[in-house]
Amino acid sequence: ENISNFDIVMESDEGTFKPSGLGFTGNAKARDIVKEIMTLLQPISVTNVYDDADGTDIEYWMRNGVPGASLRDDLSKYFWFHHSQGDTMTVQDPNQMNLCAAVWTVVSYVIADMEEMLPR
Repeated sequence: ENISNFDIVMESDEGTFKPSGLGFTGNAKARDIVKEIMTLLQPISVTNVYDDADGTDIEYWMRNGVPGASLRDDLSKYFWFHHSQGDTMTVQDPNQMNLCAAVWTVVSYVIADMEEMLPR
């Protein structure tokens, strides 16, 4: 019932490896805004906006019109650890984790600080 209050839904469900950008689902105006926001991440070389956010945790909202974003990163080592005994914080690269956190911090802060919601 409160879905109209959501600016964006975001998911990071593919690990915290070296990020390359965001997958995004939303209309063209919202995509242009997200692309502009991503330019702020040029100093860390994470500026790509890919077609289609994905993720089972956010698909309900996106299906109902809420713009969505999912982190895209280097998946080459994902299945080395995913759902195994080695899936612990000790195998994380702190620098790569910090880059992922920077992406979400910048995107969520800028969108939350906008005067208007992302277009639908």
